[in-house]
Amino acid sequence: MLLSGGGLNSTSKPLVIIPAFNEAAVIEKTLLELANYKDFDYLVVDDGSTDNTKEILKSLNIKYLTLPFNLGVGVAMRAGFKYALANGYQAAVQFDADLQHNPEFISQLVSELNKFDVVVGSRFANQNKYKVSRMRAVAMKLLRIAVSRHTGAVLTDVTSGFRSAGPKAISLFAEHYPSEYLADTVESLMLAADHNLKIAEIPVSMQPRQGGQPSQNLIRSAFYLGRSVLVLIASLGIRKG
Repeated sequence: MLLSGGGLNSTSKPLVIIPAFNEAAVIEKTLLELANYKDFDYLVVDDGSTDNTKEILKSLNIKYLTLPFNLGVGVAMRAGFKYALANGYQAAVQFDADLQHNPEFISQLVSELNKFDVVVGSRFANQNKYKVSRMRAVAMKLLRIAVSRHTGAVLTDVTSGFRSAGPKAISLFAEHYPSEYLADTVESLMLAADHNLKIAEIPVSMQPRQGGQPSQNLIRSAFYLGRSVLVLIASLGIRKG
């Protein structure tokens, strides 16, 4: 793993961690948008991109980590949390490289860390009109019920990757952040609850991907979503028994 670019900034600022895999079509646009928000430090984790994502990062004044090959968003985020822990950051925010997340909500996600350890940005809280397919909506509802029961928190968007972590969560996630697709969102909340961390969510708005291609196609996404539902339902049955 290689750290390049920038230099260490003050750790009094929250760290925004941006996992990126083959995001050359949109990463510069994302970073230019984030440059308008100067109260944060930024770290891109290049997850073994095979396009020219790394070359674009080299041309910008941005801190970034380079993973040797594609390991998945969970491993990329764990690397980001390790960086945050090693450099004394007290707050970290996960932010998509494709600009689906709205940077206007970063401050709110961070401010809620005064009361909670993990704060999720929900697309569905307060009846936000973010649309998904019917099958995906059913799967997400089952995940929401299962994770809410496990964590004891009322959660409406457990697959959201737009979230913040306080110092206790950073320390935990730096060592144990789940690496499987979707586990980085769903199982990380259960992991946090198992370590007695406080979890909450706030309503946010999101937008369609602003460029590039998703890391998983629709078939693989559906497979992983279905697998996550089955695993969580089975685990609830075991816990109940």
